[in-house]
Amino acid sequence: MSNDAKMIEPLSGALTGEIKVPGDKSISHRAVLLSAMAEGTSHLSGVLDSEDVRSSISAVTQLGAKVDLKKCTDGSLEGTVTGWGQAGPVQPESSIDCGNSGTTARLLMGVLAPWPIEVTLTGDDSLRQRPMRRNTAPLMKMGVQFKPAEADRLPITETGCSDIRAITYDAPMASAQLKTAVLLAGVYADGTTTLNEPAPSRNHTELMLPEYGVPTTAGTRVAKVEGPTVMHASDLKVPGDPSSAAFLCAAALLKRGSDVVVRDVSLNSARIGFVRTLERMGANISEHIEGYEGKEPYGTIHVKFTDALRGCEIPSQHFASILDEVPVLAFVAAHARGVTVFRGVSELHNKETDRVKAIIDGLELMGIDAWEEAENLLVEGNPNLQLPCGLVFNSYGDHRIAMTWALAGLCGNTPVQVSDFDCIAVSYPNFIKNIQKLVS
Repeated sequence: MSNDAKMIEPLSGALTGEIKVPGDKSISHRAVLLSAMAEGTSHLSGVLDSEDVRSSISAVTQLGAKVDLKKCTDGSLEGTVTGWGQAGPVQPESSIDCGNSGTTARLLMGVLAPWPIEVTLTGDDSLRQRPMRRNTAPLMKMGVQFKPAEADRLPITETGCSDIRAITYDAPMASAQLKTAVLLAGVYADGTTTLNEPAPSRNHTELMLPEYGVPTTAGTRVAKVEGPTVMHASDLKVPGDPSSAAFLCAAALLKRGSDVVVRDVSLNSARIGFVRTLERMGANISEHIEGYEGKEPYGTIHVKFTDALRGCEIPSQHFASILDEVPVLAFVAAHARGVTVFRGVSELHNKETDRVKAIIDGLELMGIDAWEEAENLLVEGNPNLQLPCGLVFNSYGDHRIAMTWALAGLCGNTPVQVSDFDCIAVSYPNFIKNIQKLVS
């Protein structure tokens, strides 16, 4: 077991009260990247301070943007980003290390596409195992060159194209990162760039681009940008991350007597599929929109302990809306009566780790039957689940897997250990502290 394994003790009481979660990771990445592309100085607040977002900050700084984001008392980042605008990014002195952040790497491919500079993108051991061909394929159709030409893994060297072409692209999968890369490249193309998807994916980019002056169409399974467009600076407040909120909601559902309100969280319909899933499982959970930041809705999620959860089926067309929450939803399903079926989960094999395997292995330690069958993940729950003593969970260095198994200790009957627990710094560094704040 890793030296940074953490012992997680059961909570001493119910979770009650109100709490805010850190800024949305997806929106934070995009706020930094779009502000770097824009002409002028953007003012940002609520930006998530995590290793992944700092990878994006470091990348745009290497490319010539001026970033002055300071840490606030609530742990978020606030300040300014002055973009390169029409002058374009500068040639970096060395390769750009994207760390563990697939969002940084894949979105940068679109950011760099319209500019005739040569940039090598790389990352840590985990990121270098994740597929990139899905992004390079449409960008090559737009005129971008990659070396090696057929590469599907980092490091990859990209040479942009100053007369980049507008395209219509039918994406083979629902992927917000693929979609965003094509749209960001299309901002500088002459004409309409269209991305069609087989199922809806996160639409933060389409909602945010108009704030930076880009004519954009945001449909259910189609997104378009009109170019060429000069992006202008914008002021943006990042709402709380629903993917982080999902862990607090799961804890409240499973810890008897709990009653929790998560405030100022993004309620984008493409991001709260976990709420719809928990509703189908019979959970006492609801959300309330309180306002909009640009076109992004935000508000509260209210969740109470629920004594009787039931298994359900999540169709493949809804998978993109719960992509990051499947581990924690599978953990909740382990406490439900009956079988829960997550359909079309093959994409989870290509995340920070093989999340399907990690989920099945961890649930097996808990005494829960879980298996993969024809690209579906099935979990047979046990409402009377009691954990055996001495469990040691392997996080595989994946932040969402680490937090999922932490819930086994927090909400269970016996302490557990989670290896490589410090990896939660990628998205939610203060996860345990936030949980403990709610203990009554």
